[in-house]
Amino acid sequence: MQDFFFYLKLGWEHIISLDALDHQLFILALVAVYALSDWKKILILVTAFTIGHSITLALSVLDFFRIPTDWVEFLIPLTIVIIALDNIFFKGNQSKLMRINYFLALIFGLIHGMGFANTARMMMAKEQNIFVPLLGFNLGLEMGQILVVVIVLLLEFFIFKYLKIKKVNWILIVSFFVLLVSLKICIDRFPLS
Repeated sequence: MQDFFFYLKLGWEHIISLDALDHQLFILALVAVYALSDWKKILILVTAFTIGHSITLALSVLDFFRIPTDWVEFLIPLTIVIIALDNIFFKGNQSKLMRINYFLALIFGLIHGMGFANTARMMMAKEQNIFVPLLGFNLGLEMGQILVVVIVLLLEFFIFKYLKIKKVNWILIVSFFVLLVSLKICIDRFPLS
């Protein structure tokens, strides 16, 4: 049980820590199109991301494949750029944007899962059974994501209520911010070799 809580904390910190800006931006861009009343849809969205993340993490820990870390570290912010651009281009059609986001969350979760794979492989390689560590890590990840979602939705609620910003403008503001920061991260992480 001690292993479970160790990996639960690790998954939580993977999203909540100051080093997790890429994951936080990803969640911010995904959730920007939703409202507090869409909490069930958001839970499905976040869970789709966790499923994708879990699949790749498990396959990588089991050493089914390896992708060079420098490419993974570049691809992660690139997925965020794509989400932000998607938000900008489909801002007028939120229902279509929400449907696309389910698919993107799952697919991009696969890429994000590779970001922690090398560390996880080293930590979990000695485990007799990887189920408990992966379950703990992914539950921690899910809890961290839900916290970030709640913070974004509360911020959004207060902005709509007190600043009277329209939803379409909110989507554009958030998406342009996320786009700029993510592009900078992409440039910084571009693999030179």
